[in-house]
Amino acid sequence: MLLAVRVPIAAALGLVSLVGIWMIRGSTAAFGALGTLTYDFAANWSLSAVPMFLLLGAITYRTGITGVLYSAARVWMNWMPGGLAVATNFASAGFAAMCGSSVATAAAMGRIAIPEMLDRKYDKALAAGTVAAAGTLGALIPPSILFILYGWFSEQPIGALLIAGVLPGLLTAGAYAAMIIIRCKLNPALAPPAPPVTDRNEKWRELGRAWPIPILIVAIIGGIYGGVVTPTEAGAFGAFVAIVIATVQGRMSWRVLSDSIIDAVRTTGAIFLIAISAILLTRFLALSGVPRYLSGLVTTHDINGIELVLAIAVIYILLGMFLDAIGLMLLTLPIFLPIFISAGFDLIWMGVLVVKFLEIGVLTPPVGINAFVVKQVAGDAIPLMTVFRGIGWFLACEVVVVGLLIAFPEISLLLPSLM
Repeated sequence: MLLAVRVPIAAALGLVSLVGIWMIRGSTAAFGALGTLTYDFAANWSLSAVPMFLLLGAITYRTGITGVLYSAARVWMNWMPGGLAVATNFASAGFAAMCGSSVATAAAMGRIAIPEMLDRKYDKALAAGTVAAAGTLGALIPPSILFILYGWFSEQPIGALLIAGVLPGLLTAGAYAAMIIIRCKLNPALAPPAPPVTDRNEKWRELGRAWPIPILIVAIIGGIYGGVVTPTEAGAFGAFVAIVIATVQGRMSWRVLSDSIIDAVRTTGAIFLIAISAILLTRFLALSGVPRYLSGLVTTHDINGIELVLAIAVIYILLGMFLDAIGLMLLTLPIFLPIFISAGFDLIWMGVLVVKFLEIGVLTPPVGINAFVVKQVAGDAIPLMTVFRGIGWFLACEVVVVGLLIAFPEISLLLPSLM
């Protein structure tokens, strides 16, 4: 009810939780929980990765590394049907490997890619849908803020969760690219062919300018996978490497650094407010006995694995139409984690699926946050309904990808098993 009257999600979660604990245990327990749980959450060392990964993403955007990445992808993929859209898709995957936020990925790539696709007379729905959908790769390809929060909440190794998102993220990017190419091949009017880049030297020059990207990806993913840095350290290490690269390129200044820090602090504050409220909700639910009751329902009615996963998928996608990804995850995990455990699910695999369901939620109307981000970036050039129309094709790809992830858990679990 509070969300329906537009109360911010952090305030809604926190207020309901405090009142609930007060009703069950009294005012002393309620205000005691507010103090101790807030400190215990915010002082958790593993969560220091969140502001560091946000800082990394802000630095790469403000120093122009994102633009170089898109330019290289555009030159090399120009020959394909829908080449600019395919380049946007894979450039978003590359930026996701440095950012960790789907909204930040959509915003950064939208500012660069949408004007260029519209200049080339690309279909508006295709251009907007590509940016909005490819932005969700930021939640799946490590580093991922959603995986960090899920790992902290479920007490699963964050490094294994981050690495588990690599293959599903690449699978999603591949599915998007295949759909774009097939559609543009069948209907060339969607993406008029661009003049081919015949100068091979230009291709290699653009690729050479993109040298910071593989260094950052190896520093982060390679460092976690190889055990050189912990997931908590990887965010700070990645931000440090980005600062060094930007300084070497002459792109770093005190203004850029301060603006990047401010961006990271603001976003971290918003995330932590929601998370602290969700922790209070967890305490309230634990005191009320709801998780035990729901777990008992699962074991009593003997719901099989696939039916339960599909039911959870439907719940996440429906709620995702109205709530933001972080708030929705922290709202539902206190209820769903005991169910996952009772059903005997692998919590790493379920982490990938939960993040995937949340990805779909940021695309679906009426509150598909990535759609609104793209609309804001595009301005009056693309109507909101056109953005949602373009997203529809990518949601069809998501159905296929989710089906594969459910049918073949090994896609998510292979790389963590090799760590």
